[in-house]
Amino acid sequence: MTDLSRRKLFSLLGLAVASAIVAPSMMLTMSEATAQQSAPPPAPPPPFGPPPAPQTGTERRQERRTKRVKRRKARRVARQKGRAERRAVRRGTNKSTDKQ
Repeated sequence: MTDLSRRKLFSLLGLAVASAIVAPSMMLTMSEATAQQSAPPPAPPPPFGPPPAPQTGTERRQERRTKRVKRRKARRVARQKGRAERRAVRRGTNKSTDKQ
């Protein structure tokens, strides 16, 4: 045992450090795993109707595009409505009283 080279000593030192780091973490995870015995999380409620069929990438992309167009249209309509209301206020007319 007298012919321990530096390479062997560094190897032993590395193994000792690695085991010192790994051993406590393994002990913690093992003790937590055995101590915590909880019921599995409840399953989500079943959706109404049949489950949706898996979609292809093209179908998902088309769905995103359709939703995007609807959001843009809703924003456009809201902007037009806001402009009309501001225009009516500037002109001193109220659209709700003009319609009656």
